Amino acid sequence: MTSRLFVLDVPENVPIVDIARDHPGVVLEKVGPYFVLAADGEVIVDRRSTGARHAVWYSWVSGLAGWRIEQWDRDAFRLVPR
Repeated sequence: MTSRLFVLDVPENVPIVDIARDHPGVVLEKVGPYFVLAADGEVIVDRRSTGARHAVWYSWVSGLAGWRIEQWDRDAFRLVPR
């Protein structure tokens, strides 16, 4: 089953979405005001590569379907399938 991550389409989140969509197996779609990142496996996003400040980093996720957050700290964001 393909899992999905919903991210509000605002300028602050675009660098994070750009890095996440480059992860192997990730497909990017738009649904209403959200970016939707879909994949079948684990996804890891390195915070430093996004250039996101901490306030943005800890608030960019709008919703999940089929994944659980395994790591979300100052270094990385890691999703694993349920």
